[in-house]
Amino acid sequence: QVQLVESGGGLVQAGGSLRLSCAASGRTLEDHGMGWFRQAPGKEREFVAAISWRGNSKYDEDIVRGRFTISRDNAKNTLYLQMNNLKPEDTAIYYCAVDGGWTRISAEAWAYEYWGQGTQVTVSS
Repeated sequence: QVQLVESGGGLVQAGGSLRLSCAASGRTLEDHGMGWFRQAPGKEREFVAAISWRGNSKYDEDIVRGRFTISRDNAKNTLYLQMNNLKPEDTAIYYCAVDGGWTRISAEAWAYEYWGQGTQVTVSS
C-alpha cells in the first residue's frame, strides 16, 4: 500500500504561484510514474502532468501552456507541482497519484493505482 498526502494548496490571486507537494509513504516507488490530476466543481477529473521515476515528464499542454513544472525527489519520496501565472480556471482540487505500472508515463486516470485526498487550489480574479 502507498499513502499519499498532498499539501501546498490555498487561495492565490490570478498571476500568482503555488507549489504543491505530495509525500508518499508505505513502499518504494522505484520505476513507478507519478502524476497530478485536478477536478473542478461540476467537471470530470483531468490529467495535468506526470513524471517517470527517472524524471521524464508529460503535460497536458492545453492546461499547462508552459506555466507548470512537475518534479520529484526520489530520495524523499515526494512529488511536486510548481504552478506559475495561475488563472481562475485553474481553480480545482489537485490530486497526486502513483501509476500502478512500471516505467511508463500515463495521462490516463485508470493507470493510477494510488491516489491522495487532494488539495484545494483557488485562484481569484
